[in-house]
This record gives sequence, structure tokens and C-alpha cells, in this order.
Amino acid sequence: MERNFETVMIEQCAPVLASLKPAGLFRYETRDCADLARRVKNWNEQLQPKGLRVRVLKGCARTHQYLVYVYRESMLRAVLTDETVQGFLRQEGYHLPAERADCTARLCCSAEFPHEIGVFLGYPLSDVVGFIENSGRNFTCCGCWKAYGDPQAAQRHFAQLRKCTAVYLRLFHSGTPILRLAVAA
Repeated sequence: MERNFETVMIEQCAPVLASLKPAGLFRYETRDCADLARRVKNWNEQLQPKGLRVRVLKGCARTHQYLVYVYRESMLRAVLTDETVQGFLRQEGYHLPAERADCTARLCCSAEFPHEIGVFLGYPLSDVVGFIENSGRNFTCCGCWKAYGDPQAAQRHFAQLRKCTAVYLRLFHSGTPILRLAVAA
């Protein structure tokens, strides 16, 4: 069942629009690839002045499902210039700086989902490493992702992200346009 692109973007990327997170990823289903391309182009034109970008990372012609990546270039750049993050990405086979902000190749060419993508979504590096090392088990708490550090701190952060999403959805459904909801950063 096709869902409205904008609603899915708010549901999955409100914290990115609010500048609480550098990036978000969502699956969007449509049989109209041309419409999706127009939407992405349109949103890029509108959101670029606010520091936001929208990209289709991967699509499947058989299932009509697409992975859409919404990100703040400046926040993502800050994450990816961290030396510890760069060391981790090199260890995972990234050739920096050329692939610094591009996880597309890994999504398209990898047989398995590249779990290091959590770094590109703004998850704490300790949680990304913990997930990979523990194969998704032994986490201290689970919310927007699986956390491997202080469970109380993670729960507070998850609550902040959930509250942001709830507020943005309420505002969006009551008529506030996405362009007004997107914070300039």
C-alpha cells in the first residue's frame, strides 16, 4: 500500500528536520519512479537553503521499494570528520575521504545490510560498534536503535527523538508545512 511520501518523511525523519540528528533513512514504496524522482528533486530545492538533502540510496523495481536518505550536510560532515569515526570506517573498508559521506555503494553492492550505516545516521559510534560486535544481541536498551552504553542516557535520548516526532506529526497533520517544520542549520 502506497503511503504519502511527506508523511513517511515526517514519521521517520522529524529529528533530522528539527536538527536533533544528522540523518535519517526510510523505506518508501511507489510504483511511480518518475514521481519519486520529482519529489526528491523538489524537496532538495526547497530544503537545501536549510542545510538538508534528500537522496534515494537504493531501489528495487520488483518490490517498488526505495531507501530514502534525508541528511544535514553540516552535521554529517561533523560526525564524519571525527578521527575515531574515520578510523572505524577505514577498518570497515571505506576509503576516506572519497567515500566519507557516501554509504550508497555499500547498500547497493553488499549482500548483507552494512551495519556501519548507523554512523551515517548519527547513532553513537559505541552503539554501532556494539551492535556489530554483538551481532545485535546483549544491548543495554532498545529504542530508535540498539544501545550498548548507559541505558538511562539512551532512554532519555530516545524519548527526546520520539517526542520530536510526535510533535512534528501533530503539527504536520494540523496543516504546518514541512518547510516550516525544517529548522535552518
